[in-house]
Amino acid sequence: MKDKNPKSHWRASLRLTGILLTSWFVLGYVGPILCRDWLDANFPTIGTAPFGFWLAQQGSIIGFVLILIIYAVCMNRADKKYGYNEED
Repeated sequence: MKDKNPKSHWRASLRLTGILLTSWFVLGYVGPILCRDWLDANFPTIGTAPFGFWLAQQGSIIGFVLILIIYAVCMNRADKKYGYNEED
């Protein structure tokens, strides 16, 4: 068992949260809303929908689920690294 280091654990948690929130903002706002026309013009359609529309409707939801999975995996690793493992 490693010694608990709350400050390092907190910094790692905040860093991960900041990165994932920024990713969420880009996936949910910048891509589908601000870049929709560019995405429609430069990427192929998915089914019958233009790519920008598809990203706004489906891609951001898929991205959000992936962000949740990434958060869970990374926080479990950080907990083990800094001595906050549930199994101990």
